[in-house]
Amino acid sequence: MTSRTAAIVFRLFFAALALFAVGAQLFTRHLPSGYDPVNFFSYFTNISNIFISVVFIISAVRLIRGKTQVSAMDAAIRGAAVVYIVFVGLVFNTLLVGVDLGDLMPWVNIVCHFVMPIVGLLDWLIWPPRRRIPLATAFWWMSFPALYVAYTLIRGAILTWYPYPFFNPAQVGGYGGVALYCAGMLVGFLVLALLIRWLGNVLGARRDAKHEDAKDDDTVRRG
Repeated sequence: MTSRTAAIVFRLFFAALALFAVGAQLFTRHLPSGYDPVNFFSYFTNISNIFISVVFIISAVRLIRGKTQVSAMDAAIRGAAVVYIVFVGLVFNTLLVGVDLGDLMPWVNIVCHFVMPIVGLLDWLIWPPRRRIPLATAFWWMSFPALYVAYTLIRGAILTWYPYPFFNPAQVGGYGGVALYCAGMLVGFLVLALLIRWLGNVLGARRDAKHEDAKDDDTVRRG
């Protein structure tokens, strides 16, 4: 199996798995119990799993069509998906350890909080971006989480519903506690974004160097 074929199979399989998990939770547990669908899609976990699944599907289709060239925007969007899903895994396994997951099905929890964060990172490491990621892009990746925090806090203050306990002032000692959690997470997110960018650039450069060496060797053999 070639690397291209492996990437196609890998991305389509895990995209289908993540979408199936999110869909199963929504349609078999949440909607039948009268759960607000807006609340369901207000979880960063669900947003991130859907996002990376869409990115995986689009990239796999492009590979199937033989389109290996990507734009700077394509690489930036793919990197954002990786950062967001890895962040989901880190937050869940640190800040949300022991938190009541309610009606979340165990296998869905495993897929969305454990499998997909690992899969997203592996995909980035095995098939690094074909374009160098500028430093400014790492800061651009923070725009959506910042908007998400603002949306969550404003909506939560109006409806008194929060997707995660660290956004709820009643559970963390007021808005001062919320601010500390948010500041800590944003700093952690920036560190993660910078790390993902660095890994992508280093591994991408290494791959390109190997390709150049292979071309040179081929040229020498033909000469």
